[in-house]
Amino acid sequence: MRLHEISSTTGRKKKRIGRGGKRGSYSGHGVKGQKARAGAGVKPGFRGGDTPIWKLFPKKRGASRKLEIKKRGFRLHQLKPVVINLDTLERYFKDGDAVSPQTLQEKGLIKNTKHKIKILGRGGLTKNLEFKDVMFSASVSKIISLNKK
Repeated sequence: MRLHEISSTTGRKKKRIGRGGKRGSYSGHGVKGQKARAGAGVKPGFRGGDTPIWKLFPKKRGASRKLEIKKRGFRLHQLKPVVINLDTLERYFKDGDAVSPQTLQEKGLIKNTKHKIKILGRGGLTKNLEFKDVMFSASVSKIISLNKK
């Protein structure tokens, strides 16, 4: 084996452009400008020195709070709870059942247990249910306190 027969194990070489050959002197980069220069390139979101788009929008209420943010940017609103009405609970649960995020997910009423759950007062509740890890509207809390008495 000779020196010129050794092949590279690191993969392909980066194409060196602008050195003559079949692509010509400009090598597909045009004549002048920012993208024709050596080491050229613009970052995603760059607007030619103008104000970036994410700085143009007004920061609304809650923008300074860091809620489950694992990437760059901000969330304008807090996560809203999943809403379930009393008539839905009346239809899907039996007397004495426990209502929790896990049981709601098992019955297919919510997709996941990531969001909080709030129970609203549409419809009525005749069954005696146990509630765990859920929030109530003001009208529902009155109904539940009357059912427990």
